Amino acid sequence: MRAFWAELLGTFCLVFFAVGSAVYGIDTIGFVGVAFAFGLVLLALAYAIGPISGCHVNPAVTLGALLAGRIGAGAAVQYWIAQFIGGILGAALIKFMTTGGDVTDQTGALGANDYGATVNLGGALVIETALTFLLVFTVLAVTGKKGATPVAGAAIGLVLAVIHLVGIPLTGTSVNPARSLGPALFAGGAPLEHLWVFIVAPLVGGLLAAVVQPLLYGRERTPVAENV
Repeated sequence: MRAFWAELLGTFCLVFFAVGSAVYGIDTIGFVGVAFAFGLVLLALAYAIGPISGCHVNPAVTLGALLAGRIGAGAAVQYWIAQFIGGILGAALIKFMTTGGDVTDQTGALGANDYGATVNLGGALVIETALTFLLVFTVLAVTGKKGATPVAGAAIGLVLAVIHLVGIPLTGTSVNPARSLGPALFAGGAPLEHLWVFIVAPLVGGLLAAVVQPLLYGRERTPVAENV
């Protein structure tokens, strides 16, 4: 159960601190600051809980690991449950912080993902799929046998920051169904109606990464340690 609790705690921290950086401070730090908040939180988590669970903290990453043969189906289901619970708890605390107090929600929607302002539905599906592909491909590449590196956590954190630099002006950047679910549940309205986009597209991106990465690196016959 240690991996379960690590994934729950990690996803909670990613949502509360990284999404929270937008909710509490995007007017001050801008979307560049929010992008680096996401990247730095994931970088820290990679080294903190990577030795325990691999630090997926993202259902799309777990799907990619499952399809690439890194983890079994039972572990994947356990990870997904933990990640969605963690994301909801993180968003619940953000909601609590911005309700009836002096803390203002600077995003106006609790940091929830959405489309329509700059891209349409098709654009949102394409960008979220492509950005998630890059994230999951990077995770699989730098934690596999051939590409394993002691600085895998740094690579993963930096690529998440870059992904947010691209995606925040378009969709707010999901690339993570658990990150999207929690804020959408509490924001309601259009973000909740459009939530399916930020669940389906990241999972498709994770699936594509699980197909492409073994083509370049070769399929690993046995699961490998996912420590980062």
